[in-house]
Amino acid sequence: MVVSRSLFDEVMVPNYAPAQIIPVKGEGSRLWDQAGKEYIDFAGGIAVNCLGHCHPALVGALKTQADKLWHLSNVLTNEPALLLAKALVDHTFAEKVYFANSGAEANEAALKLARRYAKDKYGEHKDQIIAFKQGFHGRTFFTVTVGGQPAYSDGFGPKPEGIEHAEFNNLDSLRALINANTCAVMVEPMQGEGGVMPATAEFIKGVRELCDANNALLIFDEVQTGVGRTGELYAYMAYGVTPDILTTAKALGGGFPIGAMLTTTEIAKHLVVGTHGSTYGGNPLACAVALAAVTTVNTPEVLNGVTHKAELFKRELQRINDKYQLFSEIRGMGLLIGAVLNADYAGKARDIMLAGAEHGVMTLVAGMNVVRFAPSLVIPDADIVAGMARLEQAIAQIAAPTAKQA
Repeated sequence: MVVSRSLFDEVMVPNYAPAQIIPVKGEGSRLWDQAGKEYIDFAGGIAVNCLGHCHPALVGALKTQADKLWHLSNVLTNEPALLLAKALVDHTFAEKVYFANSGAEANEAALKLARRYAKDKYGEHKDQIIAFKQGFHGRTFFTVTVGGQPAYSDGFGPKPEGIEHAEFNNLDSLRALINANTCAVMVEPMQGEGGVMPATAEFIKGVRELCDANNALLIFDEVQTGVGRTGELYAYMAYGVTPDILTTAKALGGGFPIGAMLTTTEIAKHLVVGTHGSTYGGNPLACAVALAAVTTVNTPEVLNGVTHKAELFKRELQRINDKYQLFSEIRGMGLLIGAVLNADYAGKARDIMLAGAEHGVMTLVAGMNVVRFAPSLVIPDADIVAGMARLEQAIAQIAAPTAKQA
């Protein structure tokens, strides 16, 4: 049977609009499609493939575990899950870990835990959750409502209640909403889908102080920023602010689906037996791969390398911008980078992404005006330079008509 893009339209629910190309092989920071065309991957599966494609450590962990044990119910535990939980506890603030299959599920667990904790400790009235406009926390009905983008949550009937949205990086906005009924504040240290917007240190510190003053839990959504993406194992470490609950997914499995919620013993004890669960959470295959990913990433060589590679990325983007004048700002933390289009190129982020694919480089968007980059944390410098050369060709294609109009 010939597998083509048209088969997607025939058999798949139309909630996605994937590109026409179908990759069939990946190695390191390179991909190849059905026709054998090569691409340099600056997208990383949206910050998922933290070690690129088919990294030997991850492949080896998967193959080894595949010959041992694939799945157990949560009536039993398993060695890979316990070893991964121990690694996460040893290298973060956390004392307890809950495993899920995705970032949305990890966030769902975090929000349910926050509500349960507040109910048990303070009473039914303390149920308000505050998040931030332009935030993104997943696609379950609870998490998509907490996320601050109505376009994702509208159109599905009545939404979960008790949720408010403040302005990101605006403490006064949060101060106006938080009160004795607030059970938790959920925030991304850097908004990914919301435009690759880092939180300021002052903002994060202020959020922590407001949570403490109102007996509210602070939840860090590190689904996109976690596992080395910012140059720290988790982004909270650079802020000097410790959350009460942290969620992690995406890069945690290096491409294998897994999510986790991290918290303290005192908070975790409120999820007693039967209050929450997941059929596949803690799956031995996923946990074995994730342990290999965390172990490989959490080294000075890789984490320091993220900082160096991020500087090279930004230098190359600035070099392109000096020539074509299309970005108003290049921002981000580590290897989650956003190039913000200026007024002359407003709305053309997707055009640049599509032109990039034509020229053999894969990028992302974060809204209509931000070109997003989330490559492998170990992408070779040579691949960064080569990929930027291809991106420049794509940008020249987009910029040329504008230049002619001028």
